[in-house]
Amino acid sequence: MDIEETEDAVLLDPDMLQLPEVSTYALKSSPYVAEELFSQWLSLPDTSRLVRSLLADAKAGVPLNALGNSTSANAVSSNSLPSMFPAASTPPLSPRSSSGSPRTVKQRVSPSSLGSPLKLISEPVREIIPQFYFKDGRPPPNEMREHFLFQIDHHFYGHMDGLQLHEFKSVTKEICKLPSFFSSTLFRKIDVNFTGIITRDQFIEYWIHGNMLNMDLATQIYTILKQPDRTYLVQDDFKPVLRELLATHPGLEFLQSTPEFQERYAETVIYRIFYYMNRSGNGRLTLRELKRGNLIAAMQHADEEEDINKILRYFSYEHFYVVYCKFWELDTDHDFFIDRENLIRYGNHALTFRIVDRIFSQVPRKFTSKLEGKMGYEDFVYFILAEEDKSSEPSLEYWFKCIDLDGNGILTRNEMLFFYEEQLHRMECMAQEPVLFEDILCQIVDMIGPENEGYITLRDVKASKLSGHVFNILFNLNKFIAFESRDPFLIRQEREDPTLTEWDRFAHREYIRLSMEEDGEDASNASGDVWDESLEAPF
Repeated sequence: MDIEETEDAVLLDPDMLQLPEVSTYALKSSPYVAEELFSQWLSLPDTSRLVRSLLADAKAGVPLNALGNSTSANAVSSNSLPSMFPAASTPPLSPRSSSGSPRTVKQRVSPSSLGSPLKLISEPVREIIPQFYFKDGRPPPNEMREHFLFQIDHHFYGHMDGLQLHEFKSVTKEICKLPSFFSSTLFRKIDVNFTGIITRDQFIEYWIHGNMLNMDLATQIYTILKQPDRTYLVQDDFKPVLRELLATHPGLEFLQSTPEFQERYAETVIYRIFYYMNRSGNGRLTLRELKRGNLIAAMQHADEEEDINKILRYFSYEHFYVVYCKFWELDTDHDFFIDRENLIRYGNHALTFRIVDRIFSQVPRKFTSKLEGKMGYEDFVYFILAEEDKSSEPSLEYWFKCIDLDGNGILTRNEMLFFYEEQLHRMECMAQEPVLFEDILCQIVDMIGPENEGYITLRDVKASKLSGHVFNILFNLNKFIAFESRDPFLIRQEREDPTLTEWDRFAHREYIRLSMEEDGEDASNASGDVWDESLEAPF
């Protein structure tokens, strides 16, 4: 035995006592108890016989076995060391679960299973960790799969040859849980041979074996819309879905007699989608951008709501009407392009020449039109959304790039002064009391609250709720004056319905104004002529 001698007492190593019935901590904290237990152990008859047997074997030169016990006939028949506690004198420990943590589990083993009778060994037990990563998504539970197959059998019952396009819509909506206007796109995705029929086996092959069942709704829509050789969505990928929406939605039936406006409506919806969701601005909508946006929820809303104008995000016809009419008012020669002189007239000449020049220099966004100095309809959609809703991040980025003359990512005093000088001159021409730039600069700093008062970063702009008003101060005189003399009635309206954005309120006001103007024109025409419904405006 390893016994350490001190000046006054002899101390034992408690681990050497090999007492599974007593905790090692208790022995270490009470060394004299350990000594007493060791003395009692030595006095046991079995211990005496074991010691004598070991001594006899040592004198005879007999080697010890692997357990360190005697191999002679005098040895104790049991391989275990003598215990001071009778059998079953202590209750068993509660069983421990072998599952749970993947860490190694320490098991207590009896001395007979050890290589040494004086040491306990902790042996790691390997646990099988279940698979947690699946390349094509986690397989659905068997119950879900069986239920899905039952639904398929129900819809394909009585259609041994398969389903045609007009019969497939119920499968799209009830089984796949997709908006109903995805029916044609999904049908063509499965019917690769253009037979005009989808069989039960074809649908199971695409939806179940193709792992569509494992995906979330956004990934399913992304997979259905995108081309097989791409990892992103482009504008053309949304056109088939919008064509079916125009053909089937009850709120858009009145447009079926005017296909040219159907096309403009679809384009406007797509432009709005990419304006808000394609944050990189490269025209390639990724799955991550699709999941981060609210397009999926808007599509589901459009599928359930009969009044298309209640879907304020992307699909409202009234919003399209306002955008298109605004463009048509500025495009005096109706060549579907706008130049600098046309844009200057926007909002009753609200914008300064300097900010219009920055827009046409294509700093905030490259024009899609190929004509020099001309803005196309898509470019105008981006402009009007940025101008009328300066609370959104795309708008803040748009105007920040315009004011950042040197493109270094910060707005300095001189850059803001460059744009405000024209505002100051316009106020003097309109007999308005001019506000000095020094006072304006202090107001801007208070409104933005930048981290460094010497300049303003895009991060500062996005962190402030008043950033849109700062841009109005710099280049939109009408909105600047309106902000300085705020109408309490409008403020109360905004507080009553905070869910509406600045764009929603603007579009609502403009639609009412445009409708009244059209009604007035219709009334004046009707006063001299008999009303002819064929002359009614297409919208």
